[in-house]
Formats: sequence, structure tokens, C-alpha cells
Amino acid sequence: MIRVEGARVHNLKNIDVEIPHNSLTVITGLSGSGKSSLAFDTIYAEGQRRYLETLSAYSRQFFGTLERPDVDKITGLSPVIAIEQKTTNRNPRSTVGTITEVYDFIRLLYARASIAYSKTTGEQMVRYSDEKIVELIIEKYRGEKIAILAPIIKGRKGHYRELFAGFTKKGYIYARVDGEVVEITPSMQLDRYKIHNIELVIDRLKPSVSDAERIKKSVAEAMKQGRGTLLTIPLDLKVPIAPKYFSRNLMCPTTGIAYNEPAPHTFSFNSPQGACPHCGGLGQESAADIEKIIPDRAKSIRGGAIEPLGKFKQSFVFNKLEALLVRSGYTLDTPINEMEEDDVLAILNGDSSPLRVALASAGNTIMVQWEGVIAYLESQFEDGDKGEKWVAQFAQKRPCSVCGGARLREDSLYFKIDDKNIAEVSSMSIIHLAEWLEGIEQRMSTKQATIAREPLKEIRERLRFLVDVGLGYLSLNRNSATLSGGESQRIRLATQIGSKLVNVLYILDEPSIGLHQRDNIKLINSLRQLRDAGNTVIVVEHDEDMIRAADWIIDVGPLAGRRGGEVSAMGTFSDIIEKQTLTTDYLTGRKAIEIPASRRKGRGEITIVGATGNNLKNVTVDIPLGVFVCVAGVSGSGKSSLINYTLRPALSRYLYNSYDQPLPYKEIRGLDKVDKLVLVDQSPIGRTPRSNPATYSGVWGDIRKLFEATQDAQIRGYKAGRFSFNVKGGRCEECRGAGVQTIEMNFLPDVYVTCKSCNGERYNRDTLQVKYKDRNINDVLNMTVNQSVDFFENIPSIYHKLKAIQDVGLGYLRLGQPCTTLSGGESQRIKLSSELSKRDTGNTLYILDEPTTGLHFEDVRVLLGVLQRLVDRGNSLIVIEHNLDVIKVADHIIDIGYEGGEGGGLVVARGTPEQVSRNKKSSTGRFLLKR
Repeated sequence: MIRVEGARVHNLKNIDVEIPHNSLTVITGLSGSGKSSLAFDTIYAEGQRRYLETLSAYSRQFFGTLERPDVDKITGLSPVIAIEQKTTNRNPRSTVGTITEVYDFIRLLYARASIAYSKTTGEQMVRYSDEKIVELIIEKYRGEKIAILAPIIKGRKGHYRELFAGFTKKGYIYARVDGEVVEITPSMQLDRYKIHNIELVIDRLKPSVSDAERIKKSVAEAMKQGRGTLLTIPLDLKVPIAPKYFSRNLMCPTTGIAYNEPAPHTFSFNSPQGACPHCGGLGQESAADIEKIIPDRAKSIRGGAIEPLGKFKQSFVFNKLEALLVRSGYTLDTPINEMEEDDVLAILNGDSSPLRVALASAGNTIMVQWEGVIAYLESQFEDGDKGEKWVAQFAQKRPCSVCGGARLREDSLYFKIDDKNIAEVSSMSIIHLAEWLEGIEQRMSTKQATIAREPLKEIRERLRFLVDVGLGYLSLNRNSATLSGGESQRIRLATQIGSKLVNVLYILDEPSIGLHQRDNIKLINSLRQLRDAGNTVIVVEHDEDMIRAADWIIDVGPLAGRRGGEVSAMGTFSDIIEKQTLTTDYLTGRKAIEIPASRRKGRGEITIVGATGNNLKNVTVDIPLGVFVCVAGVSGSGKSSLINYTLRPALSRYLYNSYDQPLPYKEIRGLDKVDKLVLVDQSPIGRTPRSNPATYSGVWGDIRKLFEATQDAQIRGYKAGRFSFNVKGGRCEECRGAGVQTIEMNFLPDVYVTCKSCNGERYNRDTLQVKYKDRNINDVLNMTVNQSVDFFENIPSIYHKLKAIQDVGLGYLRLGQPCTTLSGGESQRIKLSSELSKRDTGNTLYILDEPTTGLHFEDVRVLLGVLQRLVDRGNSLIVIEHNLDVIKVADHIIDIGYEGGEGGGLVVARGTPEQVSRNKKSSTGRFLLKR
């Protein structure tokens, strides 16, 4: 057993817990009850601290002190690995392939077992030994007079006077210059402005078996001078024919083009030897977006048609532009849509013909060129970050024009296995890649198959783990920044299974996030596989299937915040089901989220026509307004592509003239029926301890003004800024108002320790002497939302914002609780409460992305009550969700499928939950029937 005795971290109330080794343990309970405090802030924190203590004293000096969690004793603790949601790598160079290490093995496979092809002729590249070259020369040219040459210069300009002089000193008499064999003369030179090909004549002879030794020496010399490559040409033919190339390196036998020997770094987009030189291995480039530069073609340039230049003003740029227009027969008042397209392109890209422009002073004129608006934008990059951000709004990201998004050098893409290069393999979905690799040895030569055996074994095993955790729809080249928290967590889980460690304690934070019910069993089996390998697995989870599959369950409660932090039940599923807790109430059916008696009818609709972004297959769908719409479907089917990356940016551009670029679509009708858009997603609301629910919701500004109005503050002359912990004056300068000091851990996450100067109170002594109702500003920060609602009930501006937080079930949070300690679900509900506290228009469209993340059954019930009230006020609601309790209460369901990745992107079913449940093609419908 792992035994935890007397845990008091955060809201834990001196609890004792036992966790069996080599088991799958689920810690469940209400959001905020203390699950993460037990799993991560107690067990994992102690494991991390013990690991640091194993380092030498010299190493520890670089880390500072890691505070021991507030617990009496932990025994039986194994080495701990935490797999959290917040660790997604946002580096554009990080991909699914690099995170899982699959791409490393694929690079090795291509470096050792691929076949190279010529980029010009498509022929298979060859390499010869010197002995083989001698044999081929005798066989091909027996009895013919030939020259053996060494290629020296290929397709370069220059006079090469010194080169020819060097040949003469070495005793060479002839060279082949631009296809003609000539004698090398003293002071010989070429036209320096023309492109030349120069080959040195090593020997001239009629090959025969008796001349084999001479040919061998000539071949060796030609290889030395030609850096591993030689060519032969017949001399007696009246009509010259193309030379025949021979090389020790990989070489095209027709053109003589040679590639370097492939190595793993040849196929790495993070290495200079493999990365595309144009995009540096990112696969994308930034290009000017003409639609953003000229958003309204009905305007004239004087009226501000060119957005980066703005409206006309007396400047040299506009003087040049006016001269360009006059020459083309226009004026500054001519609307853009009345100009020829070539003239518009000249405005954007520049014109090489000189222009006569008058100078403001002295009436002189000068001849200048118009560089173009795009060149003007590029010049603004030199202004630093501000200039860069300003220019970025007129640009769009697009696949690299050189590598086409493949990220690699051209040469790297001509090494193929089974007629596929490494970029094509990386762009396949994991499930299709696994299928392609099945039996690939039969499609290889015997030598290739022998070399590929070990890399293929590792690749197949890792791909199987990724499929097992429900990620078969991803591709290896998928950027890690685009992954959800659940996806990145399951990728790391698959990587850990592949690492085959034993006697390790794994702690996971809701790995089922973003996973359709259909794929749940795959995830559970993966966790069991990790357990069966000899490890202990602890999962913080709310999913019913996961709870039922667990060997051991710890239910933390009974409620959240100050009213939580106790062990409500502990044991096997059959043990805890006999206890009466909020969790067991829902597991046994004593409590349930009720299905509404009736479904709302829509009042109008938004119609998306021909959406083709990512994996969407020309989707056309009606989304009813004024109702609760749930977009469901298996992971990776295209839900986010349709709603978050097509509808939302298009509506944002329509309502707010934003620069968001939606994915491709033909038309969206009905946008005019919405007058406000609110997006509530899972992104963190703050990345430092300075951000907290009070600052994010905006209530902190009102509280500071209230303290400014107190008698104590008036006497001392304190303004509202005095009560801000983000500016100098009233805050503690030792920790700069954070209440904690940050210790950088180098290769581990940063650690925050309580400030010794202010003891975590954030403010200096003078500021803390100002009180409202006997509470100072730090006391207010330490209040829970529930306490503060009562405390500020007579201050409407503060009360309404706090009440909104309480209504979404977050009354247990402290006002000053750092946002770094909030779960994804809590962050999302803070955002939701912030929007609820604002006045809606009745025609507001709310888009929520998996709002049940981190929520217990009871929390989901509270949240659904809030969402239903929003819709009752006339607003429209679109929720992307997998939770069946949310799906079953929606008015309208849009089910996307059939599969994830390439197998998805279609509307499988739509209608009420009852209608979808009767659709036999719908995976979501099958599970709805059971509810």
C-alpha cells in the first residue's frame, strides 16, 4: 500500500488514505473537493521532492528548496510520473511524431532502408564500387575510344583562370568545357558572366580487359578529382551523346545529380541538414493577405482603401502612389474596383519603371521607383515587436511555397519506401500508417527488410499504443499546439506505455477529456496495460465507465472548497456503492440529470454551406438559433473544425471586423440573426499566480474602489491603485505583490514558495491597516466566493459579478486563488460566469467547447441549469461535447462522423436526441439509447 497520513494541503482536512500498489485507482468527487490536492499537490509533490533529494548537494544548490507538502507521513511511495493537461508544448517545431518518438524511428528507417530516386528523371539512384565501374566501362565501351572525366564545375559562373592554371601545373592537357573537349592553354579563361560546366579529362583510351589496371588507376584519379563521381564520353562519334555517370555516392545515372549519404538528420526538420531552407523546417510562411490590405474595394485610396496606409495625408509614400496612379490613368479618388487587376497588383507588389515625383520643398522633382505596399509592410518589421504585431494583422499563414508544408529539403523527399517519402508517411493518420506498415517487408527487398526489422518493430508498437488510447485519427505531423488537453495527455500516456517502465506510480488528470464514449474502453484497457506491466496508476476522473473499471476508488467530498477535503468513501466499487455520497447517488441512480419534458423549436437558423476545412467533406448544415444545440461525434471527426474554426471566425469577422481567418467554406447564411458572439473555451485564464478569479471577472477593480472610499484610505490619501498588487505603492516589493516567490527548476516546472517578507499577504503593512467591515484587502482575497457574496450583498456592482461565479458552482474558490491552480473546467466556468455577469442582447450566440471538463455529475447538473437559463432568455447556445448527460438534454444534436481524421468530416445525424438515438449509423445515438 501507499499510505498517506494527515494530509492537510489546501482544503484537505487531515485525511488518511490507502492506495494499493499495482492497481488502477480512481480519485473522484465534486470539482474543488480536493482530488487534485491529494493526487498532485500531496503525493506527486512529495515524490518530486524525494527525487530532488537523491541529487548531489552540488546539483541541489541550483534548484533551491522544494517545500514539503503539509502531510504527516507518506510511505510506500514509488518514483512518480505525473501526466497533466497543462503540459502541451506550444513550440511550432513540436509534433505528435516528435513527442511520441515515433518520428525518430521513422527517420532511422528512412536513413537506412529507403531507396533514393532522381529528382529530374525519377530513376532509381545508384552507387558503384571502383571495381564495378572498371567492369562496366570495359563492358560498355570495349573497342571504342572514350575519355574518362572528373566533374569539377557544374552550372556556375566565373572565368576560372586560376583553376585552369592549376590543371596545367598538375600535368593535365585536356578539359571538357561546356560540352566540348579543348586543350588547356596558358592564361586560359572563360566568360565570367556565363554559366559553365567544366570536366577534367583524366585519360583517353580504348577499354579492354588487358587495360584493366590502367582503367583502375584512371578511375581512382577521376574519383579523387571529382569528389566521388566521374563520367565517360565516346570520342569517335560524330553526333555527341550524353555522358554516362558513375559514382561512389548516390547518383542519377543519366544526369549525374548526386545526393549525400542519408542519415537520420537528413529527415529531421529540426536540423539544418534536413530542414527546408526557406521556412526553416516550420512548413509555413507568412504572406500578405490582399483581402486584409484592401478590405473594401469600393473605396478610393484617398478614402482609405489601403488599410495599412490609412486615409490620404501629405507624405512621400502617397506622392509616389499618386504618380503611379496618374501614369496608369487614375487618380487618388478612383475606387479600387474600377482599376484593372494588373494596376492593383502594381500597387501591391511594386513597379520597376521610374516615376517622377515632386518634392514638397523648392518644387524640385526626382526619379524614384514604387516598391509596393507589401514591401512597405515588410520594412516595418525593423520597428521591433510593435511593428511586427502591426504587420501580422495584414498577413496570413500558408504552406511554405518551397517545400509545400513538408518541412524538409527537396533532396530528403526523394528517398522513398514503398513509393512514399517521409513527408507523405507523416501526413497519414496513425491508423492508416499502421495499416500501411502491415506486411511492408513483403514489399521490400531482402536487404531492406533485414535492415528495417528493428525500427519497424518499435514503430508498430508505439502506433498500436496511440490507436489503443483513441488517437488513431491524428497524424504524426500534427502540431502539438493544436492538441487539446485530453489529446496531449493521452499521447504522453501512450509514450509512457511504450517506455515499458515498471514499479512506477503514474498520476493522470482526467485522461478521458475529449474522448467519445465509444473509445472509452480503449483508454481503460491502456491504463490496465500500464498497471499489468507492474505499475500503480492513479487517475483523477469523473467518467462513470472509468470509475466502474477501477480496482480501488477514493471519493473525496462531501462537497467542495471548505466543505470538502474529506474521504467520503474508499474501497472497491462494491464497497463504495453501499455508502451514500453524491458520487454513489448518481452511480446507483438515486439522483440523475433529468431529460427535459419538451424540446425547444428554433427561431431561424445559421446555414453553413460547403465547409471543407481540415477533414470536413463539403459539409452543409443548418444550426437552429434560440435553442440548445449540441455538436457531438467521435474524437477527431471535425466538430471543432466546423464550429471553432469555420463558424466562429466567420461570425467574428462579420460582427467585429476581426482578422480571424476561417477555414474554407462556400457561404454562411443567417449571420445577421446574431448580434453578439461569446466564446468560452478551455484555455487558461492566466499563466502566473498574479491572475485570479477576482481579477479575471473584473470584480477586483470595484473592490479596490470600495477600499479607496473607506475613511481610513481617505485620511491617508490612498487611491484605488494602492490596493493593486500589480503596481508599486501598496504591494510587498519583495515578491512584487505575488505573495509567492518563483524558483526556476530548470528541467522541472517552476516552483512557487510563500514570500517570507509578507508571509503571502501580498501587501505592505500600511496598506493592510485599511479595513472595510473589519476586513483588510488581503482578508478579502482569502474569502471564498460564497463568503464574499454575503459580505458584499449591499454593493450591487460587486454582488452581481460574484453571484455569477457562485451560480456556475464555483462558490468554493477563493477570490485570490492563483489561476495556475485552477483546472480546465474551473477556468472555463470562470469565463462563463464573467460573460453571465454582462448584459446579454437576447440574440447572443454562446459557443462552449467541452464545458464539462473537470466536472462531477452534480457540477454538470448545476452547469446545465445555468445554460438552460441562458437559452430561456432567448439566446442561442452551441456546445461541443461528449458527455451524454449534456447531449441528452439538448434541444438539437448535430452528430459528426463517422470516424476520426480522414474517416470523419460528415454530418451523420441531426435532430432531437430522440431522433438521433434512432439513427443506426450514429455512434452517439447508440449510447444515447442506453440513457
